[in-house]
Amino acid sequence: MTMSDEAKIELGENGPLKVTGVTSMTDAAGNAIECKERMFLCRCGQSANKPFCDGTHKKVGWTS
Repeated sequence: MTMSDEAKIELGENGPLKVTGVTSMTDAAGNAIECKERMFLCRCGQSANKPFCDGTHKKVGWTS
């Protein structure tokens, strides 16, 4: 993960990681992942759109 000087990772209570200021990111195999100005990354492991959050944590009752 490449981060700018303004990069921030915020921990959401019972929810995803809010990530801003990241300029590049790769998956475990080294493939590039599209980065946006603001991203929400899954913490519950249940998202169908990993590494991004799709709200499944609410459906499964996941808590941090």
